Amino acid sequence: MKHLKRNMALMSVAALSFILTACSTAPITSHSTGIWDGVIVYNFSKFIIYLSKLCGGNYGWGIIIFTVLIRIIILPLMIYQTKTTMKTAELQPKLKELQKKYSSRDTESQQKLREEQQKLYAEAGVNPMAGCLPLIVQLPVMYALYAAVSRTQVLKEGTFLWLQLSDKDPYFILPVLAALFTFMSTWLSMKSQPAGSQNGMTSAMTFGMPLVILITALNFPAAITLYWVVTNLFQVGQTLLIQNPFKIQKEREEKIQTEKAKRKAIEKAKRRAMKSKKK
Repeated sequence: MKHLKRNMALMSVAALSFILTACSTAPITSHSTGIWDGVIVYNFSKFIIYLSKLCGGNYGWGIIIFTVLIRIIILPLMIYQTKTTMKTAELQPKLKELQKKYSSRDTESQQKLREEQQKLYAEAGVNPMAGCLPLIVQLPVMYALYAAVSRTQVLKEGTFLWLQLSDKDPYFILPVLAALFTFMSTWLSMKSQPAGSQNGMTSAMTFGMPLVILITALNFPAAITLYWVVTNLFQVGQTLLIQNPFKIQKEREEKIQTEKAKRKAIEKAKRRAMKSKKK
């Protein structure tokens, strides 16, 4: 599932890049028609303008509040994803045993491996595809945000601090922050995984995704990069609250120590019993 999530993330960024290069440039107004332009993008635009007016006409703050609201709306999905990821991590030893058991590459063995994996997921109440849902949801949101900013005149001309929202960050500060918070978010999530479940692929994802975000953000409008900065900062806070790796590791170590102490007590009791029989 980790490989799937990583690939989905990379595909999402690539798809967003492709879509944004080919999207319409027609202005969004109250006369825009169609489900996408007339309903989704137009209402995104109106809502961001409304939030900006609440902040004294500051369109940057409007986008920040909009991003936080989106994160709150999809929070149940993110919590579900977190729980699924943690359950899947705990299953890694059993999954590795199955892969070793059905290591043969013939069709029958691979089919049996898939069946056993599905059975294991079902018994644990895990849906491997669930981890991709937040990524799938956020892609159209980013696309709609880009369309709203680039095709609504008042938002297109909007500024925030040193930024022109429809242009790239001239000082590359937002791309660096987006990459930094992406790294922190991924690193915290990976740190909560059991030691045996981490490998070269997880390390590649920890460092690879921030690099992809950095390179992509360098060429994206500041509005989209600002969205990435806020959403990944939100993710860092969410991880520390819901999936705190330091707390999880401490609990995992305490559990291991408790099990060791229990085994020692059982062995000690057995030795005493043996001594009593000899007497």
